[in-house]
Amino acid sequence: MTKTVTSRYDVAEHLRTPEEMAAYLEAAIKEADGDTAFIAKALGDIARAKGMSRVAGDAGLSRESLYKALSGERNPTLDTVLRVVGALGLKLRAEVALDSDADRQGGSLQR
Repeated sequence: MTKTVTSRYDVAEHLRTPEEMAAYLEAAIKEADGDTAFIAKALGDIARAKGMSRVAGDAGLSRESLYKALSGERNPTLDTVLRVVGALGLKLRAEVALDSDADRQGGSLQR
């Protein structure tokens, strides 16, 4: 009987184009269900695909701090997320949630 050899799957090896990276981040945001560490981990996967040193430099962060922030064990600040997203050449955008609380409250923002 032959032995089956397996290897660890690394999504970063399969994120080759900006479109694939954007689709991956969008899917992670949808699946996260409010888990910011999950989204940070997805950003980390994309950063590794693009080159962590390059992304860190473009984001104005140290490579070590970027690894820590995007490890999936921490919740990075919004500032860090926006810097990384920009360094990745991606954009965050908002869309109306059809069943949002704002819709039920007449669409007004409370201040």
